Amino acid sequence: MSAAPRAVVSRIPPLLRETAFRRYWTGQTVSAFGDQVTFLAVPLTAVLVLHAGAAQMGWLSTAGLLPALLFSLPGGAWVDRRGGRRRIMIAADLLRAALIASLPLAYAVGHLTLVQLYAVAFGVGTLSVLFDVGNATLFVSLVEPESYVPGNALTNGSRAFSFVAGPSAGGLLVQLLAAPLALLADAASYLFSAGLLARIAPDEPPAAERGPGHFSAGLRFVARSRPLRALVAAAATVNFFNFVFHTLMVLYAVSRLGLSAGTLGLVIGAGALGGVLGAFLTGRVVRAIGVGPTVVLGFVGFPAPLILVPLAGGPEPLVLAALFCSEFLSGFGLMLLDIGSGSIQAALIPNALRSRVSGAFRTVNYGIRPLGALVGGLCGGTLGLRPTLWAATVGGVLSVLWLLPSPLPRMRELPRKDEDPGGGSDSGSAGEPTAAPATAVSTDPDPGGPATVGPGGAPTGVLASAETSTLPRPGAV
Repeated sequence: MSAAPRAVVSRIPPLLRETAFRRYWTGQTVSAFGDQVTFLAVPLTAVLVLHAGAAQMGWLSTAGLLPALLFSLPGGAWVDRRGGRRRIMIAADLLRAALIASLPLAYAVGHLTLVQLYAVAFGVGTLSVLFDVGNATLFVSLVEPESYVPGNALTNGSRAFSFVAGPSAGGLLVQLLAAPLALLADAASYLFSAGLLARIAPDEPPAAERGPGHFSAGLRFVARSRPLRALVAAAATVNFFNFVFHTLMVLYAVSRLGLSAGTLGLVIGAGALGGVLGAFLTGRVVRAIGVGPTVVLGFVGFPAPLILVPLAGGPEPLVLAALFCSEFLSGFGLMLLDIGSGSIQAALIPNALRSRVSGAFRTVNYGIRPLGALVGGLCGGTLGLRPTLWAATVGGVLSVLWLLPSPLPRMRELPRKDEDPGGGSDSGSAGEPTAAPATAVSTDPDPGGPATVGPGGAPTGVLASAETSTLPRPGAV
């Protein structure tokens, strides 16, 4: 191999040189892109095609989020007990593609209704629960402990890149094809993800045996771990206020700020470059201040810039600048939060409990989202859109208070499973071997060189990889 190709290969992150992880990561990247189209196209379908108001937008968000509250805990227990997580994820992808494709089909024949939109949102949300709790285990089956931070940076980086291209493409597709037809892009992305998952065969942990406490083991593990307990409380709080905010975001931008679908998509996409930059730099931030302080910084840096949205006003260039800065800075903070939080979870949770702990996290963190969406819709209709956006931003920033008494602000390196600083490790009872020290925090292919994060920045929603994601941001701004 000549010097030039060798230099190019040396810049490719080591994980992407592994065929199985590369296929997994590519499928998640394409799926994340499609999700961003849907995050914009579904609410625009409700607003522009079905003329939904604030309360109906709240119900739509609630329908998509309610399955996390209802099914995360039993879903995690079922997936751990059944095994075969990859096959479950493939089935979930195929069924989600069919449900999403039903919306443009109904629109084409003139029978699309809000009831169908609610039903599809609920069905896709249910299947996403099964996909995500299985994904938690699949990720660690593909990645060694010393590569958790780089692996999270890559998978989360895909999501950050999707924030750049997805909303912009979604806005343009809505203008060119109408909002429901733009959803075909997401249906195709699910099929692509399923195809790539079918082409990998990692060694997954064996199915867990059912016994006393099997169903509640995940919740009990989180309750005994001070770092995980603080993370779940802070994430639940920021999730609640984040969904109060984003339930009204598209409606506010279109009806009060007068932005078109295409303009809104372009501004969101351009501002999401902050997420790409955040993913690129998170490894260096972790090395500089530690993984715990990085998470604390992320819990402030993610919600605080959203204050610029209700502040936006005046000439259109000023409005667009405020929205761009809000998305850019918030995306940067989200990457700090997602990569750091996801890596801490991956380091602390035993493999035998991973789907159940993931289900416990989803039950609390995702389960609070329907309440946030419902409260957002109700407050938006009674108090007004702008006052509700103000209150949601302040509440989101206050979520960091949960972390301050915990070990997280002093956690510089990833702990071992048998060294949970909160004393919550259950690895012995779970029959799990002790993990090797997971102290590598570089996102660089070469620790001496500049950080590299694949084609984009950082996490998929808060704690992106393998259910690292605590906060998938609908229509993010």
